[in-house]
Amino acid sequence: MFQWSHCSCSVILVTLYGDSLHSIFPQHSANVYKAWGTILLIPTVFLPLSLLSYTSILGIISTISLIVVIFIDGFSKHETPGSFWSPADTDVGVESYTKLGVAFGLFMAGFSGHAVIPSLARDMMDPSRFDEMINWAFIIATCIYTVIGYAGYIMFGKHVSDEISIDLLGTPGYNPVLNTICLWLLVVSPLSKFALNTQPLNATMEVLLGIDHPISAPEDLAAKPDVLSVAPKGAHFGRWKRILGVIQLIVLTSMAVMVSISIPEFSSMMAFLGSFSAFLLSIVGPVLAKVMIDGRCGRFDALLIVVGLTMAVWGTAAAFVNDDTI
Repeated sequence: MFQWSHCSCSVILVTLYGDSLHSIFPQHSANVYKAWGTILLIPTVFLPLSLLSYTSILGIISTISLIVVIFIDGFSKHETPGSFWSPADTDVGVESYTKLGVAFGLFMAGFSGHAVIPSLARDMMDPSRFDEMINWAFIIATCIYTVIGYAGYIMFGKHVSDEISIDLLGTPGYNPVLNTICLWLLVVSPLSKFALNTQPLNATMEVLLGIDHPISAPEDLAAKPDVLSVAPKGAHFGRWKRILGVIQLIVLTSMAVMVSISIPEFSSMMAFLGSFSAFLLSIVGPVLAKVMIDGRCGRFDALLIVVGLTMAVWGTAAAFVNDDTI
């Protein structure tokens, strides 16, 4: 399940890259840019972790830039669409329960990265502050999602696109240079995150295929932090295993691109990730683990399990039948 979450995230990153580049250069379709992007993505999966970790700063920069641009655009424009001063048409009630299920999935998609939590706890300088770090991370993420969600709905109403960056670039009255720079950051950010996001999936596939490097001792890993595993002294890996490892990385990268081309709807992929993965991983899984450890299931635990399973099924079904944007 954890690796499925990473696979879905990889597809979403490819979709975001293709859609953003299509908004800048609309003469080619997003699928064409995704196919071309394979040439850029494949070399990144061979980079060491020490380099990939630094590239993730681009994601933070692009997120902050997007929030700043949204508010600059919203307050600088005085007529609808795309203005805080003249909000677009919105609905207080629920117009479509299918879209409501997709919306829950979209919101939960941002909390689906639990597969990296063990690595975070292990690599922290002060692991005793892990709980504090996680709490602040989720608080900040929730605030960012809420701010961007409310801002996009107020500015563009029921016609808001799957990605608000597309609306910002396509709406007249904004500063085109500012929005283009922000959109370029959204193009570069998925490219920089792709390899780091697929590292756990690639490592798992290596183990399943029997082409992983056996780990000798913790001191060997500490001496070489750029690799996922270190072979014991005297171990020998055949040329074919190395070749299969290269092929496996290329195939998984190509498969992520092909799935993104086959399912181009950004909202549907995000909703599926959030519903099927996030609800099960973030709600149902931890509660079930607690129930198994305690040996009993309280009323509140049962309520969380039922709600989590209901939202997972509802959001997943809505993601597949939804044909329109949120």
